Amino acid sequence: MRKSFRYRLVGNNETLGKAERWLGLCRSLYNAGLEQRADAYRRSRTRISKYDQINEIPELKADFPEYGEVGSQVLQDVLERLDRAYAGFFRRIRNGEKAGYPRFRGRHRYDSFTLKQTGWKLDSRYLAIRNIGRLKMRLSRPIEGDIKTITIRREPTGKWYACFSCDNVPERRLPESGKTIGLDVGIKSFLVDSDGNNVDNPKHLNKSLAYLRRCSRSLHRKKLHSQRRGKARIILAKAYEKVRNQRLDFLHKVANHYVRNYGALVFEDLAIRNMVRNHKLARSISDAGWGMFYGLCAYKAEEAGRRIVRISRFEPTSKRCSACGAINQDLTLSDRQWVCKSCGALHDRDYNAAKNICRVGQTLQEVTYGSSQSVS
Repeated sequence: MRKSFRYRLVGNNETLGKAERWLGLCRSLYNAGLEQRADAYRRSRTRISKYDQINEIPELKADFPEYGEVGSQVLQDVLERLDRAYAGFFRRIRNGEKAGYPRFRGRHRYDSFTLKQTGWKLDSRYLAIRNIGRLKMRLSRPIEGDIKTITIRREPTGKWYACFSCDNVPERRLPESGKTIGLDVGIKSFLVDSDGNNVDNPKHLNKSLAYLRRCSRSLHRKKLHSQRRGKARIILAKAYEKVRNQRLDFLHKVANHYVRNYGALVFEDLAIRNMVRNHKLARSISDAGWGMFYGLCAYKAEEAGRRIVRISRFEPTSKRCSACGAINQDLTLSDRQWVCKSCGALHDRDYNAAKNICRVGQTLQEVTYGSSQSVS
C-alpha cells in the first residue's frame, strides 16, 4: 500500500535560504507557464501541453542560468502541477461547477517543490539535496517502503517539512473483529455511536476565535511590506497552526479508537460541501472536521484490514424509529428528543440515528459480502 511520512526539517540560514530560493524560482516558472498558456489561447486559440513546456526547460536554463541549480525533475513537476490545475479547471466546467481558472501565485501562495528519483540522498537523520545542502530531520517514526517522491514544504509559520510518499509499505492488520458500529456525527456532540457512547465536540476554533480576531486586527493595522507586518503574519499563522494541530490530534485519537475496537465502521455519506453553504452552520461544520475524520478513518481502516461502510444520506436515520421502524415526518432540526407516535418509545435524536445507521450498514454488509461469498 502507499503511505506518506512527514518530518520536520531543521537547517542553518544558508541551507534554508537556498530552499527559499528554489521556491521562488519554481513559483516564477509556474507563473510564466500559466502566462504562456493563456497568451497562446488568447492570440491563436491554441493549447500548449505540458510536454511542450517540459521540452523547453533546456532553453530556459540556457537563457536564465539561475535555473541551472534547480533539478530538472523539480522543474518538470512544476509544469505537471500547472497541467493538473488546468485539468481540474476543465473538469469543473464539464460538471457544471464553478470553474475557478488557474491563477498566478504570489510569494506566500507557492510553498512546496517535489523531488523524484534523483537529486537527493538520505543519510540516517539527514536529507541531502543537491545544490541546497544537508537538512536534519526529526524522525518521529522510521520510513517504510520504497520512496517514490519527496515533497519539501514551507508552512506559513516558516517551518519546513519533508513528506515522503512511499510504495509497498507493509500493512499492519489488526486481529479480526465481527463488531459493527454506527457513527452519527454532529455539532453539539462530535459523534454519537450505536453503543450509546457520546464524544464531545471540543470546538477548537470557537475557543480560539477571540485571540485569532485580535491577531488578525493587529496584522491589518501594520503597513504593507513592513517587517512588523511580517512578524504579525507569523503570529497569526502560528495561532491557526495550533488550532489545526489540536483538531488533527483529536480526530486521530477518535479514529484510532474506533478502528482498533470495531471490524466495520458505518457512516452516512454526507454532502459536506453543500452543508457548509448554510452560513449559520458553516463555521461549526468546518471546525468539527467531519470530512477530515472520514478520511482518517478510511486510510487507517485500509491499513488495519477493517471495513468502511457508507449509507445513503437520503436514508431517514434521524426520523425513523429504531424500535418499530416507523417514520416521524414532523421532526425538525431543533427536536433533540422525540416520542414515536406508533410505539411510544422515547428517543434521543443522535443515538437513534446512530442505531439506524448501524442497522442499515449491517444489512449492506450482508448483501455485499454474502453475495460475494456465495459466488466464489
